[in-house]
Amino acid sequence: MQIKDSTHRFSSPLAYLCLIFGLSLTGACATPAGKPAAGTAEAPAPAAVAAEVETPVAPPRPDIDLTGELLYRIMLAEIAGQRGELDAALVTYLDLARSTRDVKLAERATRIAVYARDAEAATEAATIWVELDPQSPDPHQVLAAMALRRGDEEQAFRHLEEMLDRAAGSLDEKLLMIANLLGREKDGALVMSLLERLLASRQDSPEALFAFSHVAARLGDLDRSAQLLEQALALDPENENALLTYVSILQRQKRMDEALERLEQVLKHRHDQKLDDFNLRMAYARLLADARRFDASLKQFEILGKMQPDNLEVSFALGLLQLQANRIAEAEPHFKQLVNNEERGDDASYYLGRIAEERESFDQANLWYLGVQGGENYFDAQVRLGLILAKQDRLDEARTHLRSVRTRNAEERALLVQAEGELLAEDKRYDEAMSVYDQALQAGFNSDVMYARAMLAEKMDRLDILERDLREILDKDPGNAQALNALGYTLADRTDRFDEALEFIQRALVISPSDFYILDSMGWVLYRMGRLEEAEEYLRKALVLRADSEVAAHLGEVLWAKGDRKGANDIWNTALQETPGDDKLLDVIKRFKE
Repeated sequence: MQIKDSTHRFSSPLAYLCLIFGLSLTGACATPAGKPAAGTAEAPAPAAVAAEVETPVAPPRPDIDLTGELLYRIMLAEIAGQRGELDAALVTYLDLARSTRDVKLAERATRIAVYARDAEAATEAATIWVELDPQSPDPHQVLAAMALRRGDEEQAFRHLEEMLDRAAGSLDEKLLMIANLLGREKDGALVMSLLERLLASRQDSPEALFAFSHVAARLGDLDRSAQLLEQALALDPENENALLTYVSILQRQKRMDEALERLEQVLKHRHDQKLDDFNLRMAYARLLADARRFDASLKQFEILGKMQPDNLEVSFALGLLQLQANRIAEAEPHFKQLVNNEERGDDASYYLGRIAEERESFDQANLWYLGVQGGENYFDAQVRLGLILAKQDRLDEARTHLRSVRTRNAEERALLVQAEGELLAEDKRYDEAMSVYDQALQAGFNSDVMYARAMLAEKMDRLDILERDLREILDKDPGNAQALNALGYTLADRTDRFDEALEFIQRALVISPSDFYILDSMGWVLYRMGRLEEAEEYLRKALVLRADSEVAAHLGEVLWAKGDRKGANDIWNTALQETPGDDKLLDVIKRFKE
């Protein structure tokens, strides 16, 4: 049982008297009998209760003499509850439940006991409650939960069976309540044993099989969950919920091909029978997208779009998939359709901004990004807006904008600092960029910001700052491969401390053996140490992983030093075809050819 606000744990005493006894008390109760007064909060349901059920016919009430003493005790208990004195409230209500045998007082005592986590009192109160009202599922749930907590499988089984066989409410509702109750318990072995016992006499009930498949899934037994769903579908092949849950379980089991095949079979059958298949086709289209079969997914969403042209989720998916397929002109109308939609408007504005940015319509992109006021794309949209402003030679506006962006966490705040610093560095305003990083780091250590400051220091020929910052990062995180590599490469490239450099790069390579940046650094330090054959081996590995111009420049330099000028020129010319304006590559070629 959860109560969110301690100041409203209980209804007002007078309102609760009206709730219990259905009295007017000289007109003081303004609400109908059996309902709480407006503005008051009922005591919450027991922790085990997970779904509402039909209100059963109230059991016969004992003829209680509503004496002044009884009213006084109830009011004292309510006041104690309002003050947070749960023990006092519980003692009074439990005593009243025992003496009056009134179902409402027994219920109240049970709910307070559950909230107070008093298992013994909850068991006693719920026992009285269930004796007075055996058709109500709530006391059975409480008693089953208490039995589970003390490891009493027999008692738990008995009360759950009572719920299913005798309690009021539809079978689906009761099964859902039981499934939620069992799914919360931590003793997986006990729950599974209880589950199998409950299923033993219900193998022909697709509702029971479906409900309990959720319990097995919550406990992590996906195989058993899948088996139960297969049984349920054998009994009720047209049950969409069971089918979609089954497909979800297959997906979690990494059985994507089986999930897709099952949906394909069902869709073919429904198409042949001219049955509605919109929901299943939607699931199939999404599953194809999850499997990264984007072309097939797009075809399915196009079918869905013809079935329901005004379906906003289908329109949004079509826009995304057409963007992914670089069909920008076709994607744009879908997002424009959604711009004024409350749920998807921000997302639509974001992607329209991306489309405008792709077309280099920067003013239009800025307007779309400004329209993104929330949602998961808000932060990226605002950063992109800042970058565009800088690209338009409006750097000061860009800085002002970046500083106005709302952030959700320290990571986003650090990214804004890095973005501002990098924009200043690109504009050669190094001192201002350094000031941005310094101010941010004065507020607290952040390894990403410190790394950015170290890279700026390299541009400023401040190797003392670079080494200090990278070593501080490594002091706090010795396994930071990026910092190890940066320090190693800088020492190899800008100093003659080759042994130190080699040690740092070797450590980085152990952590990330397939990182082409680190392979390039290893090749470079070996070249600087005169170990040309080894250097060539590492640089060729790096170039295979990525055709990077800097790696090509390094490899060409190694080959030239080995006397293989043709090999060096071949490497450089190939790289120039990919990046004809790369300054580092052009500088190396010019230096060696001259």
